[in-house]
Amino acid sequence: MSEHLNLLYAFGRFLSPPYSLAMSLRAAFYRKGLFKQHRLPVPVISVGNLTLGGTGKTPMVMYLAKLLADKSPVIVSRGYGGKAKERVNVVSDGRTICLNAPDAGDEPFYLAENLPGVPVLTSRSRFDGGRYAVEHLGAGAVILDDGFQHLGLYRDLNLALFKVDTFLGNNRVFPGGDMREPLKALERADCFVLTCVDADNRNRAEAIKKALNKRFPGIPVFMTEFRPVSLVTADGNRVDVAAGPDSYFGFCGLANPHSFKRSLQLAGINLAGFQVFRDHSRYFKPEIDFLHKQSRNSAAQAYITSEKDLVKLKGKQLARPLYALRMEVAAGEDFDRFVLEKLQLAG
Repeated sequence: MSEHLNLLYAFGRFLSPPYSLAMSLRAAFYRKGLFKQHRLPVPVISVGNLTLGGTGKTPMVMYLAKLLADKSPVIVSRGYGGKAKERVNVVSDGRTICLNAPDAGDEPFYLAENLPGVPVLTSRSRFDGGRYAVEHLGAGAVILDDGFQHLGLYRDLNLALFKVDTFLGNNRVFPGGDMREPLKALERADCFVLTCVDADNRNRAEAIKKALNKRFPGIPVFMTEFRPVSLVTADGNRVDVAAGPDSYFGFCGLANPHSFKRSLQLAGINLAGFQVFRDHSRYFKPEIDFLHKQSRNSAAQAYITSEKDLVKLKGKQLARPLYALRMEVAAGEDFDRFVLEKLQLAG
């Protein structure tokens, strides 16, 4: 954990109980109908989490969009960091990408680029975005990116994701810890998904699954892996991992940079160095100059980063060739069957 987060959590610890109470009351008001919850005429799938930071939501959204391809899915995101401020912003209509990364936000733009044929919208109100998806884009299903805390829209399938290596963080509610809500909020999940499971952390994943089964009996727990698919260049060309350079200097601006570094190593990427930038870094000239300085004396033949970072570096001059590691979720037939059966009942 970074020093500034340690400091924030140390001071925020005393504010955690009132914030936790406020979040519990908010959820209770929605549950009792005191706050209005809207419905859409098509199934709604929410991909979210209980903790701050990355848990693999965006790759799971991509996985579900492909799984539900025959239902004409539309993705609706909050569009964190995007400059577009319309009530509903069309990032992609499924045919054309209509907004760039700064206007759309990093994750929505990444989804639009990597899911041709799937419309992507951003909206402060998931209901407004979902209604637009149905009325204007013919959505047969709506996938909410980061929707677990957005209770104003009813969902037919509610996924709560946990990254195995971080799970609940320090087990305290913000601003004293990593949790967005008290643990009891997980009762509204239809299933739990443990992400980034690999050979090194599988025992921990099994222990987490056992703990979740004990605390929330009846809510199934699924495990997913990230599997390397290929390298990809800034212009979209795919390269086999084994055919790439012998040595790389890695970098990223992600919520969990060490998890990405580990993914590179597990994929067999030889790292001559690694640099962490702040989450959602836009890579202006000072960042690029700093990257060049940090990597100057390394033996790396190329740079390697995440696909989310790659989209923000297109057209920018780097001292070495640039690649990203393309990875995909592997979830298993039991998870696919659970999702499809749930949505069949909803339909």
